[in-house]
Amino acid sequence: MASLLSNTIPHFSPKPIKDSPKLNKPFSFQIKPIFFKPSKLNLFKIRADVGFESKTAKTVPGNSEVTGTSSTSSDDKIREILRNRDYNVKFGFNMDIDSFTIPKGLSKETIRLISSLKEEPDWMLDFRLNAFERFLKMKEPKWSDNEHPTIDFQDICYYSAPKKKPTVNSLEEADPELIKYFDRLGIPLTERNRLANVAVDAVLDSVSIATTHRKTLEKAGVIFCSISEAIKEYPDLVRKYLGRVVPSEDNYYSALNSAVFSDGSFCYIPKDTKCPMQISTYFRINAMETGQFERTLIVADDRSFVEYLEGCTAPSYDKNQLHAAVVELYCAEGAEIKYSTVQNWYAGDEQGKGGIYNFVTKRGLCAGDRSKISWTQVETGSAITWKYPSVVLEGDDTVGEFYSVALTNNYQQADTGTKMIHKGKNTRSRIISKGISVGHSRNCYRGLVQVQSKADNARNSSQCDSMLIGDTAAANTYPYIQVKNPTARVEHEASTSKIGEDQLFYFQQRGIDYEKAMAAMISGFCRDVFNELPDEFGSEVNQLMSLKLEGSVG
Repeated sequence: MASLLSNTIPHFSPKPIKDSPKLNKPFSFQIKPIFFKPSKLNLFKIRADVGFESKTAKTVPGNSEVTGTSSTSSDDKIREILRNRDYNVKFGFNMDIDSFTIPKGLSKETIRLISSLKEEPDWMLDFRLNAFERFLKMKEPKWSDNEHPTIDFQDICYYSAPKKKPTVNSLEEADPELIKYFDRLGIPLTERNRLANVAVDAVLDSVSIATTHRKTLEKAGVIFCSISEAIKEYPDLVRKYLGRVVPSEDNYYSALNSAVFSDGSFCYIPKDTKCPMQISTYFRINAMETGQFERTLIVADDRSFVEYLEGCTAPSYDKNQLHAAVVELYCAEGAEIKYSTVQNWYAGDEQGKGGIYNFVTKRGLCAGDRSKISWTQVETGSAITWKYPSVVLEGDDTVGEFYSVALTNNYQQADTGTKMIHKGKNTRSRIISKGISVGHSRNCYRGLVQVQSKADNARNSSQCDSMLIGDTAAANTYPYIQVKNPTARVEHEASTSKIGEDQLFYFQQRGIDYEKAMAAMISGFCRDVFNELPDEFGSEVNQLMSLKLEGSVG
C-alpha cells in the first residue's frame, strides 16, 4: 500500500473554543503573558520508511534537540535490549480469514457503500457525506516533525469484514478461527475463558467481532457495545453526542474518519452509576491493504464513573498501513472518565520498513462542574505516531490529567503530547510526559496549555522529560503556553538526559548486569506514569518495553 497520512489537529487548538481568535497558521498565538515558541529550524528529518545515513548534526540555538553521529557496540547492545524481540511471535502473525473487502478508492460511492453495508439510517449517511465534503476542501497539515511520503488515499481499502461473524447475542455463529485468532492474541471471547472483571469489545479490521459482559453491564444500566450497534439501537444518544467533542470539520483526519469510520466502541454510563467493571476495546488489523478507521464515543452522565482500557496490535507487514481514529469523551457534572492506552501497533523492522501510521484525534470535554478526565498512555509501537489526547475544561472546578510514556526505537517517529484548555473557573490540569529515544528515532513532545479570559484561578503543572539512549537518537520539546487571565498559575519544567557508559558501568561494578541496569534506570524514569496505569496493563508494559523486571512495573 502506498504510504499514508499526516496529523490530526491542524491548528493545535480545538475548534469548540470560541474565546480563541481564528488561527491562520499552526501554533501562532496572540498572547503576551507567558509564551514560548521555537524558532524555525533547519534540521535533518528522519523517515520511518527509508534508510537514514548518519550525518553530523550541529546544535541549533533555541531548540532542545540533541543528536549525534557515531554508533558504538554499546549503543547496539542498548538497542537490542529495548527491541521488542517477541513481537513477531506474539502479535506479528496474520491469519487467512474469509473476508469481504470493498475495492480500493475514496469517493462518495465508497461512503454510500460503507453506510449501506452497515445498514445505517439516513441521518448517519448525511453525517458522513457532509464530513467528506469538508475533507475535500482541506489540505493535509505539514507542520509536524514527522516526515513521510505523500499519501495516496485512492490506494487504500476502507472496509474489510469477516464473512462469518458473530451475531449480537451469540458467538456460536462465528467462524471458529476468529475465536482462536483472538485467543492467540490473549483476548479470550468465549463465555468460559473470557476475562471476569473486564468487558471487552474486540474489533478486527472494520468490524466488531464480539462484546463481552453486555448483560452484566445492562443490569447496572451501562450501555457498552460497538458503535455500529449503538447507531441502530440507541440512535438518539449517538446523534446527541457524536461529533460534539470532535466535530468532523475539526481537522483533516477527523473529517476523513467521520466520512469513512467503520466500527469502534460506544459506552454510556447513566447518572449516579459507577461502572461495575472496567471496559476495554482491543483493536486488531489483519488485512494487508486495509486501513482501520474506528470511532470511540464514551459518555459519562452526572456523577458517574468509568475506567476504559485500550490495546492494539497488527501483523508485521513490510508495507505501511493507516490507522486514523477519533475518540470522544464527554463528562457531565461530577462525572469521571479514566482512559488508559497501551499502543503496540507494528513499528516496522530495524531498517524502518513497514509499520503502522498512527494518526488519532483524542479529546475529552469536561462539560459539567467538578468533572474529571484522565489520559494515561504508553506508546511503544507504530512507525509514525501523531496524536494529542486533550481535555477541554469547560465546567467550573474541573480537572484534566495527562500521563504519557513514549518509546521510539530504530527509525520510529513520534510527534505526540497534549492540550489542556482552561475555560471554567478554578480548573486544574496536570501533565507528565516521558519520552525515550533510541537508535535513529525521533521523539517529539508538543503541548499546549491555554488559559482563557474567564478561567479565574486556573492551575497547571507540566513536566516534560526526555531520555536519549545512544548517540544517534533525537528528542524535541515544544511547549506552547497561552495565558489570558492574570489569576492563573502555570508551571512548566523540562529536562533532557542521556544514559551513558559511566552509568551502566556503575551498575555493573555492583554486580547488576547490563539489562537489569537498563531496566532499573528506565523504570525509575517512567515511574510517575507507570503508577497511573491499571494493574491489568502492568505485565503488558513490561513485555512491550522488553524489560525483564521482577514484580510490577515502577
